[in-house]
Amino acid sequence: MAKYLLLKHYRGAPAPANDVPMEKWTPEEISAHVQYMRDFAERLEKSGEFVDGQALAPEGTWVRYDGEGRPPVTDGPFAETKDLIAGWMVIDVDTYERALELAGELSAAPGAGGRPIHEWLELRPFYATSPTATDDCHAGG
Repeated sequence: MAKYLLLKHYRGAPAPANDVPMEKWTPEEISAHVQYMRDFAERLEKSGEFVDGQALAPEGTWVRYDGEGRPPVTDGPFAETKDLIAGWMVIDVDTYERALELAGELSAAPGAGGRPIHEWLELRPFYATSPTATDDCHAGG
């Protein structure tokens, strides 16, 4: 089994086919989207492939250590993760191909008009995961 992180982005990824921002969705469209995500996670829990997942609030703060007792808070001059990452899911699957299949299914969550979003998800293996022969051809090496 290999663990993969599926990242949902607010921005920074290629535009989805159904590119209506969530803040313009109706309450029913939001509910349908959230229910799809819950049903997807529940199905993966039953198959043993779900590890964890969360939607993230847009608020966040950059924090760094700056000496004894002084951890300053900064919003930095760089891209804000809070503006980029909407949520994540960790899966534990047998193959890279299964991870691709599940990411494709998650990309089909409904959005505006009840139509699938076709959003781009970032699929990343956990660093500690040893690549398989199949993974090597996708990692550029």
